Amino acid sequence: MTSIVVFGAGGRAGRAVLAEAAGRGWEVTAVVRDPARHPDLGGDGGSVTLATGDVTDPDAVARLAAGHDAAVHAAATLTVPAAEFFPAAASALLTGLARARVPRLVAVGLASQLPDVTGTPLMDAPGYPSDHRDFMLGHGAGMDVFRTAETAVDWLVVAPAGDFDHGGTPAGGYRIVPGDAAARITYADLAVAVADEIERPRHHRLLLGVTAP
Repeated sequence: MTSIVVFGAGGRAGRAVLAEAAGRGWEVTAVVRDPARHPDLGGDGGSVTLATGDVTDPDAVARLAAGHDAAVHAAATLTVPAAEFFPAAASALLTGLARARVPRLVAVGLASQLPDVTGTPLMDAPGYPSDHRDFMLGHGAGMDVFRTAETAVDWLVVAPAGDFDHGGTPAGGYRIVPGDAAARITYADLAVAVADEIERPRHHRLLLGVTAP
């Protein structure tokens, strides 16, 4: 049986990954900062075990990830500057997972980092929204940590090719495409891509964009 640890399990992406993992019969450790805020996660004798942890602490990552087949990074925060949080999380994950001998990491990313059909990152394309540029740059700084690290961890960042479809009906699948600001995918379908990359990894150490099938 596959076992995974999900950091940021209380968010929308994390919860979607939990649901997809449960549907595949996997054992999951759901890591959040404050379990009291997520009383509906775990604790029911099912396949999800709720745990407290900080994704920016390599010791916590190593302790929580030990014994798992793979890790998922779906954590984000608005209380810590993105330029600090995402690089710290990337570094702690690579360090902690290597220490725990967990070979695979799949992280949830942002479309802003994806190149479009011309090779231009979406965030630098004409007309791309810049309201949350600091958050986008923080994600990019985390990507830089992944790209430049010398690590035994096989990592992949999966991002919506454009944005999330918050009200759509999941299709049960996805397509791999370049960045496209108009593309949409549900959280549930993105979770299918995350789970597929854990179950049968095909991509290594890169950023992958997905959209509805």
